[in-house]
Amino acid sequence: MPPPTFSRHSISGETSSQPARKPGLFITATDTEIGKTVVTCAIAAVLRRSGLRVGVCKPIGSGCRVEREGLVSDDAEALAHYADCRLALDVINPVRYREPLAPAVAAERKKEPVDFEAIDASLERMHAEHDVVLVEGVGGLLTPLDTKRTVLDLAKRVGFPTIVVTRPVLGTLNHTAMTCRLIREAGLRLAGLVLNRYNADTDDLAEATNPRWLMQQSSTKILATLPEMPGVDPQNAKLPEAVIEAAAMADWRKVCDV
Repeated sequence: MPPPTFSRHSISGETSSQPARKPGLFITATDTEIGKTVVTCAIAAVLRRSGLRVGVCKPIGSGCRVEREGLVSDDAEALAHYADCRLALDVINPVRYREPLAPAVAAERKKEPVDFEAIDASLERMHAEHDVVLVEGVGGLLTPLDTKRTVLDLAKRVGFPTIVVTRPVLGTLNHTAMTCRLIREAGLRLAGLVLNRYNADTDDLAEATNPRWLMQQSSTKILATLPEMPGVDPQNAKLPEAVIEAAAMADWRKVCDV
């Protein structure tokens, strides 16, 4: 299958055409700091162990650190490590900002708009050299990329099945239901939820009862439940085997349409 051609005009919504593309998955969450990178790294590790060449892309990163070679995203480094993706970090993470802000805000302050053409080129390269591609969003679906576009617009352009990383504690039902509704209303396929940082021995009534209600209210399934445990720090190459094993409970080949 030839690699797809992405278009800045398509991301902006000027056309709805979507070229054929290799299997993949778009990972979003109900908010920031929910665990998208943990989940994406775990899925990448599972797919890589199954023998696939796994491409990973963090199209936009903020809160990057400054190195001699430029801005570097800890998230992008983690994705590359667990996917064993050998492409350069500026391909894995083509748009980078130093300040830990929403992309539109960081771009405005830096006077450097999000470079959609760079994102397009990275995605083309990923598809050309891998069997499956995992794309990790930034923040939640309505996080602004500029004055007109949000992460949801990027997810629509990528066109992959979408999973929602969510938390188990009080407040998750509302945030998860709204996120799932946005995905469906955008015409994307909601593949399911990943519940992150779940404590199976909790005595918190909300956390104990939320999994069933998450599935019921959002009319979808929980694909995997990742445990709450110490030592989870993929940015420093620390992802406990128990987390990867929990992620492996899902058939990610099927979810990604491999």
